[in-house]
Amino acid sequence: MSDAETQIPKPGAVYYFGRAVLRPLFAAVYGARTSGRENLPATGPVLLVANHLSGWDTVLIPTAASRPVQFLTKASLFTRPGVVGRFLGWFFTSIGGVPVLRTAGQAAQAALESGARILRAGSVFAVFPEGTRSRDGRLYKGRSGAGWMALETGAAVVPVGVIGTAEMTPFGTLRGRTRPEVRFGTPLDLSDLTGMPRGAARRIATERMMDAIAALTGQERADEVNGSSRDAGA
Repeated sequence: MSDAETQIPKPGAVYYFGRAVLRPLFAAVYGARTSGRENLPATGPVLLVANHLSGWDTVLIPTAASRPVQFLTKASLFTRPGVVGRFLGWFFTSIGGVPVLRTAGQAAQAALESGARILRAGSVFAVFPEGTRSRDGRLYKGRSGAGWMALETGAAVVPVGVIGTAEMTPFGTLRGRTRPEVRFGTPLDLSDLTGMPRGAARRIATERMMDAIAALTGQERADEVNGSSRDAGA
């Protein structure tokens, strides 16, 4: 295993404690539900590909999953000055966050390679193929970064449908306005793409991911990429 792979933080005690607390809390306060958890393979690398409706998604998906889930995290959260900055750096490292610069070009490719290293280490990594959250509730076209990671690593690809998180209210309120739900779909079979030209294989893989997500969520499809995305495919 390379030095880069061994430096990838793994979720620690903070992650497991937080999940143990948040799972019943989300159920009690918001009536949160999970279905298809058994579709997440118990071992080996897994790429979760999900729709993105709000910031709650990055909390609900790891809380609902049966295995630790890692996301890429803005590098600035690890480097803020002072006591608060040191706490944030410790916290995000403790939950397995991987720092990344969320910009275009070479930095975006570096983000994809960081995700690939997580998968090659045998872990579970979650990505939003739309690039950023949908502000109108539609499901936008996926960018090819998720397809690249799946084909480069051979990880199992599990589609995830997140429902109702855009209407969730803060914990200070008694209840959310909807019952959020996380739906894990059956793993996708991409084996027939082996040997195809890489560009075409990535596009087809990404299209299958978005079709599977749409089947889980029932969202209206948008025939365009999400123009407000700052992430080139991640």
